[in-house]
Amino acid sequence: MKKLDARDPLVLDVHELPRRAGESKKIDITIKLPNSLTNGPVIVPAETEIDLDLLLEAVVDGVLVTGEVYFEAETECSRCLDPVKYEIDAQVTDLYVYEDKEITDDDEADEIRRMQGDLIDLEPALIDAVVLELPTRPLCNDDCLGLCAQCGIRLEEDPEHKHEIIDPRWSKLSQLKEEK
Repeated sequence: MKKLDARDPLVLDVHELPRRAGESKKIDITIKLPNSLTNGPVIVPAETEIDLDLLLEAVVDGVLVTGEVYFEAETECSRCLDPVKYEIDAQVTDLYVYEDKEITDDDEADEIRRMQGDLIDLEPALIDAVVLELPTRPLCNDDCLGLCAQCGIRLEEDPEHKHEIIDPRWSKLSQLKEEK
């Protein structure tokens, strides 16, 4: 486990939140992503501003973090390559267990996030929430026709655009037809 740095924008210090179940603290902040996020076709670059609207709640085993993450992602249409903007509104729900709490089930130990002292690392929870919200096939609109595979023009500009393509395996037959 990496050592957390309180200066990291995705590390929250919860020392002001008492360790009594039921206590809560609301956090509304805007931060810049320290690292880029991606699901393959969409890349959210580092330094993108994201708004976090979180509620930290002390529970018996640790701190429950719930809330929303807002930001704009820019990418290109997977059909025509035009720029596309998406507004992302992802939900975050994650439990951070106190360091001194023992976890008895080995299966759960891999899935549970631990606090380091009073520090919580939001990055893994943010990745889990945001990457699932990013589109896997970004489109400028649902009816986008894309580009011509032969010449590359936008098919929306000329929907009747076609190329007569003769399969090279049949080209000798077309030559015979032309000879008659």
